[in-house]
Formats: sequence, C-alpha cells, structure tokens
Amino acid sequence: MIALSDRWGTLLRDQPETGMGYWVVSVVLRDGRRFDRAVIVGGILTQVYGLSDIPFTEADIADLIVTHDKWNFQSAQP
Repeated sequence: MIALSDRWGTLLRDQPETGMGYWVVSVVLRDGRRFDRAVIVGGILTQVYGLSDIPFTEADIADLIVTHDKWNFQSAQP
C-alpha cells in the first residue's frame, strides 16, 4: 500500500468517486509505464489489478487518471 500525499488528494477531491470513498484510476509513472485499474481508498493506493504487490513508489507517479474501470476486487477476473 502507498499512502498518497496531499498533492494527489487535491486531484482526487475534484473527481467523482467510483464508489463510496474510493476511486479506480490509471497510474502513469515518470518512466512512461502505466498501471490500469488501481484502487485508491481514503488516500491510500491499496491495489493494482492483477498484481500482488505495488511495483512503484509515490515518487514514481507522474499522473493519476480517474477511470472508474471497476472489477470484482475479490477475484482476479474483471
């Protein structure tokens, strides 16, 4: 899990939530990689679809794009 700084909180506050208290986003890294279907709950990036660990740090993040691209969080399937 990654606790996000206020920088990202400001961006998220201006976006509609995907569900109560959470957003589904695409995370774009400074090196150009993109991770779709990441979940942010209460300012904490909790998971990335299909990965058991989050392979980056907050310092690596260039942008968060709210997509609302939900999946069954309890399953590996969309």
